[in-house]
Amino acid sequence: MGDVGLSDIAKEANLTLADLRREFVCKNEILRAFQAEVDAQVLARLKPGGPDDSVRDQVFESLMTRFEVMAPHKEALKRIAAYLRCRPGEAALFVCSRLVTQYWTLAGTGAKLDGPAALVRVAGLSAVYGKAFSVWLEDDSPSLDKTMATLDRGLTNGERGMQSLEKVCETVCGVVRGLKRNFTRKDQPDDKPSTGPMPSSA
Repeated sequence: MGDVGLSDIAKEANLTLADLRREFVCKNEILRAFQAEVDAQVLARLKPGGPDDSVRDQVFESLMTRFEVMAPHKEALKRIAAYLRCRPGEAALFVCSRLVTQYWTLAGTGAKLDGPAALVRVAGLSAVYGKAFSVWLEDDSPSLDKTMATLDRGLTNGERGMQSLEKVCETVCGVVRGLKRNFTRKDQPDDKPSTGPMPSSA
């Protein structure tokens, strides 16, 4: 990214610099637009999962499809990744767009995206994808064996972690509900009629 100027990008895209400015504010925005376009192409290629396909299997297929879509741009992505590794401040600007990408990955597979665990799922998948992406950049085999193994291992570990987290959440929520019921009962006034002697009338 650092050695490629906006004029270089405009020339490669057969645009004037003025046309490029009408569409984008900066190079980072161009990269985010590329991410969004890859998202759309992956979603367009996804096939509905069958009754025997788990969400995990569909996520695996979706991310491998993503690598397939990005394959023609692999060398450019390798240079961009190397540039951002040396500039964590700039890399941090893409955290949100990376989370958005994995949100759409999960949405495309029908995964649950409601409740407090949704953000954990998205963040966890982003970490798994980030590791697989780094391996993919250096994986030149046609079958992408190393990439698939890394992705498979990451999804398996992530699935186990989510199951453990969901159990913890269920336990904590159960305790909170129990405490809430106890506090509610203590706050209710005692409406039982008095059983003592009635005062005599004068």
